[in-house]
Amino acid sequence: MIEEAAARPGKSAGRVSGGWLVLSACCLAIFWSGSFVFGFPGVMGPHWQAAFGVGRGAVGQTLFFLLAAVGLLMFLVGRWQERYGPARLVAAGGLLLGFNTWLIGRAASMEMVYVWAFLNGAVSAFIYLPALTTVQLWHPRRRGLVSGLFNMAFGISGAAAAPVYSLMLQGLGLSAMTLILAPAGLVSILAAAWFIRPPEGRAASGPPPRSGAGLPGPSLTLAQALRTRSFWLLWATWALMGGAGIAMVTLSVSFGLARGLAPGRAVVILTAFNLMNGLSRVVTGYLSDLVGRNLTMSLAFLAAGLAYLLLPHLDGLAVWAVLAAAVGFALGTLFAVSAPLASDCFGLAHFGSIFGLIYTAYGFVAGPLGPWLSGHLLDRTGGDFLPVFSYLGLFCLASAGLIRLVRPPAPGAGISPVPES
Repeated sequence: MIEEAAARPGKSAGRVSGGWLVLSACCLAIFWSGSFVFGFPGVMGPHWQAAFGVGRGAVGQTLFFLLAAVGLLMFLVGRWQERYGPARLVAAGGLLLGFNTWLIGRAASMEMVYVWAFLNGAVSAFIYLPALTTVQLWHPRRRGLVSGLFNMAFGISGAAAAPVYSLMLQGLGLSAMTLILAPAGLVSILAAAWFIRPPEGRAASGPPPRSGAGLPGPSLTLAQALRTRSFWLLWATWALMGGAGIAMVTLSVSFGLARGLAPGRAVVILTAFNLMNGLSRVVTGYLSDLVGRNLTMSLAFLAAGLAYLLLPHLDGLAVWAVLAAAVGFALGTLFAVSAPLASDCFGLAHFGSIFGLIYTAYGFVAGPLGPWLSGHLLDRTGGDFLPVFSYLGLFCLASAGLIRLVRPPAPGAGISPVPES
């Protein structure tokens, strides 16, 4: 039974401290994965274009393969974590990250880059969902806050790592850089995995929040969740807002270069996007506990839509960075608030399976609609960002409307919750 921590002060305090230690371990593991999702492709894009003689569309396909792996594996990982536990899956992600980082340092073609991207998505799936489920089990009354903190580590990793990766690439070269990063990431994630375990008896930790959020909603099975409108609205939001948000990873530096910026200045746009992608997650996660998940997400998506529509019409690095940051803010909000919103609607007993299936929209649809399609449009139009930013802005605005309609199943809707275990 998922319930409040035992009343005995010593036991409760131990669970509280243990919960924050687990959260820290989860943040460390996802930081490494996030740096290769949000930071590495943006830095390496121009390098891959020059090294392999390819266009922006080919580079954009790297995120297509990354997200395809996420789509294929996230649901399976949700099922596997119920059988094998989160620690083993996170450790498997760490082993794969170490090998994959070594592999990209020896890539001799874009096909090898695509293999790296696919395995990179697998790493993300093995670490993200088990860790996200674990932090919510430890803090069921603060799901927005801890989901935000966890997702902040995921998103802000790109802002922290992109400048470092850029300097390492220029100073050491790709091969030497990956020989350093591979063992560093491997050891860090394996150490973190040791602590990523659910609380004994799934007991909760910590006192109730000051206002706003309560415990998760009654748990539904996967089959029951699929019969609700809210599941499919969340799925569509992840497809549209996910595609618009992740597209900025490959578009930001290319946009700056097209506007005449030097590579070192163009990466500032990517850094601003990633910085707000990370910082927004704890802010909006906490706000969603207080003012509601739907309102928080809708306002963030609206701001991103307006930012995309304004980007091709305004000039100046500072302006571009602020607008890219607005898109990053919305993407961070999608990651931070969707998980507690899903557990509001469907409970935590089968959260991994249900949220993993929602995540397939990000894996299978967001990639083609965002990075892949935008890259090919740029190739066909000779680098015209106006149609690209326009359709991505409309995706954000549509998502702002869809997320307002997501609600827990109404009593009497013919869906009986299952007991928590």
